[in-house]
Amino acid sequence: MTNQFPTQARVVIVGGGIIGCSVAYHLTKLGWTDVVLLEQGQLSGGTTWHAAGLVGQLRSHSNMTSLIKYSTQLYGELEAETGLATGWKNCGSLSVARTADRMTVLKRTAASARAQGVDIDVISPKEAADLWPVMATDDLVGAVWLPGDGKANPTDLTQSLAKGARNGGAKIIERVRVTGISQRNGVACGVETDRGNIAAEIVVNCAGQWARKVGLMCGVSVPLHSAEHMYIVTGRIEGVHPDLPVMRDPDGFIYFKEEVGGLVMGGFEPHAKPWGMNGIPENFEFALLPDDWDQFEILMENALVRVPQLAEAEVKKFYNGPESFTPDNNFLLGEAPELKNFYVGAGFNSMGIASAGGAGRALAEWIVNAAPTMDLWPVDIRRFAPFNNNPRWLHDRVKETLGLHYAMPWPNRELDTARPFRRSPLYDRLAARGACFGSKMG
Repeated sequence: MTNQFPTQARVVIVGGGIIGCSVAYHLTKLGWTDVVLLEQGQLSGGTTWHAAGLVGQLRSHSNMTSLIKYSTQLYGELEAETGLATGWKNCGSLSVARTADRMTVLKRTAASARAQGVDIDVISPKEAADLWPVMATDDLVGAVWLPGDGKANPTDLTQSLAKGARNGGAKIIERVRVTGISQRNGVACGVETDRGNIAAEIVVNCAGQWARKVGLMCGVSVPLHSAEHMYIVTGRIEGVHPDLPVMRDPDGFIYFKEEVGGLVMGGFEPHAKPWGMNGIPENFEFALLPDDWDQFEILMENALVRVPQLAEAEVKKFYNGPESFTPDNNFLLGEAPELKNFYVGAGFNSMGIASAGGAGRALAEWIVNAAPTMDLWPVDIRRFAPFNNNPRWLHDRVKETLGLHYAMPWPNRELDTARPFRRSPLYDRLAARGACFGSKMG
């Protein structure tokens, strides 16, 4: 009888990536045990499994930083609780500056970190080389060192959270396709699947790249679009050891982490390559896209400047896995304004592993308390309007926002793409006078 497909639950979560499993885990920790999680393929499929697994604590908003600080604490304790390894390693991280402007940004970052209680040191190129001996430093002006950062294995972490959720009473069912969202009088009241319907008080959309499609099933805007994200894994490189910190070179748009004596090297190219314009295939589970060395070229050239040994290193694997990005590079969290009791946790902009612990707890608390327990406005789904879900607009905007990961964060930056989208009645007359335009709500 225990294997019978459920017909009702207090909460149904759609999506078994790291976010869905984190929400399920934290709901059970808050005493809500009647939780069902549905995954169309296998746990950690879709985007989670090919994530690079970097966990950097610092964000521009203090509450976003506190979510990731909680993630690092949880990942450090989870293996002892569940008995399943998470691959968490507190190896620290290093960010380097090639220019005086970037160094100014890193110093501002350090001031912000200290104000938020994050341990950080501003260091010289020589001190950076001592921490990361395989890089060339002759073009660097300085760096910052965050000893509390780290890395994790995304698949192991997801399985560990799932086991913790099961231990707390949640039911996790794989190979179930959600085909519709039931609603009554503007309130979500269950899901329709290829194995039958489940009535529920709360529905949570953690469907990753498919979250926009799930939202459209019930008239909810989930503005995200997939883009290709590429990295390589090398063979062994002399001087690379298991405790090597994560290293970011934002002026070169690149990041590095150690893996089995070699390096993972990826980045965020300035002009991204959107994907999935005709929809995300439902069976795109543990799949990758074709190698694209032309798109990767700018990252590879910069990586060879930073780590000259890469020129001789074996490239064991080229990963090109799509991930979903939002119009402003912040994820989507909270109750949808269009449908009561329908919650969303999606669009993590390549920061899902770092954010998953804290975001899962924050969304679980929001569900249990029927209101957020902290200021989450930077990621609140209500910040977007239905027009932001326009697929052509999303396609053009995401090409730019992915590249902003490592772009210089100049004050009052205006985005260039997908504009003008909405215009005031005075637009033509202002334009004729040579006005400089800014974008507000499109």
